[in-house]
Amino acid sequence: MPQVQQDTGPVERLARHDQAVVLGAATMVVVLSALYTVLGAGMDMTAAEMTRMAGPVGEPMQMGTGAPWTAGYAGLVFLMWWIMMIAMMTPSAAPVLLLFTAIKKAGARPAQAPLLSLLFLCGYLLAWAAFSIAATALQWGLEIAGLSNGPMMSLSSRALAGALLLAAGAYQFTPCKHACLSHCRMPVHFLTAHNRTGLAGAVLMGAHHGAYCLGCCWALMLLLFAGGIMNLYWIAGIALYVLAEKHLARARLVVPATGILLMLAGGYLMATAF
Repeated sequence: MPQVQQDTGPVERLARHDQAVVLGAATMVVVLSALYTVLGAGMDMTAAEMTRMAGPVGEPMQMGTGAPWTAGYAGLVFLMWWIMMIAMMTPSAAPVLLLFTAIKKAGARPAQAPLLSLLFLCGYLLAWAAFSIAATALQWGLEIAGLSNGPMMSLSSRALAGALLLAAGAYQFTPCKHACLSHCRMPVHFLTAHNRTGLAGAVLMGAHHGAYCLGCCWALMLLLFAGGIMNLYWIAGIALYVLAEKHLARARLVVPATGILLMLAGGYLMATAF
């Protein structure tokens, strides 16, 4: 006698396509974040306009001062930083996100896998929210000190830009960089060593992984101050480099090579600053 296949509910049908759901949601987050960034993140000019007007690294530009720093403007700058980080960093987190989904699907409650994965992503992005708060404070301080190009949101001091490149290059050789990068390159080890259960556990795991990612990439993200925070060439270039650094088979050769190039460029800027 043929078996009658029971109809499943929407949750069960969704769970059968969990990886597609998670990847689709992450892609939507990236697309919307990138669109918000390109359109200027609420600033007076779009990112495309600021990219066209960008000058050489560390060169002062006579464009007046930026908007006055109020609580509302600080919140807008924080949102700009955070959404930009979401657009830049989510693609590099996609492999660990999908692996997390597969592990949770094999657990006791497979139907919860998509929800747990999205909570993991939320936790990951919270770590970058913390970075965005620090970056906003730094940008505020630079503008108060007269070291920022105001509307272009880039360093106006050639020597300071050179020092930033030099520091970012040197960080590529530090034990902290290599330890955090190793965790990012070995998501299986991270997920098994730091496994937590439940909804709160998924958020904490995401935040924990985000902390390692932050330890790996914070210095690279600060390079946006050198090229222009809303310079699309620098945004895309750094995002692609982070993706390659974490996932290319021969990325171990890329890291020291990038460090050397950044230090050479920084040294040149500092030597020609005066």
